[in-house]
Amino acid sequence: MKNIFFFDSMLTPKIITIVYWLLLLGSVVGGLSAMFVGYNANFIVGLFAMVGGCIGARIWCELLIVLFKINSNLQKIADKE
Repeated sequence: MKNIFFFDSMLTPKIITIVYWLLLLGSVVGGLSAMFVGYNANFIVGLFAMVGGCIGARIWCELLIVLFKINSNLQKIADKE
């Protein structure tokens, strides 16, 4: 607990995994609802929304993880000196 309260370890990378799965679920549900629900149900638009949402969520979460990896590598370099 001390590491979390004094910001020695990062909590957000663990949360990003949960956010990623929620974004995937949201894009699949949104894509399926665009495919089959409503007056203007369009299969192709829903499919593109689903695929694009999944790819976009992955890219966004990977970019966030890269930032935290850079931080941890910089901390390792600072600890060596």
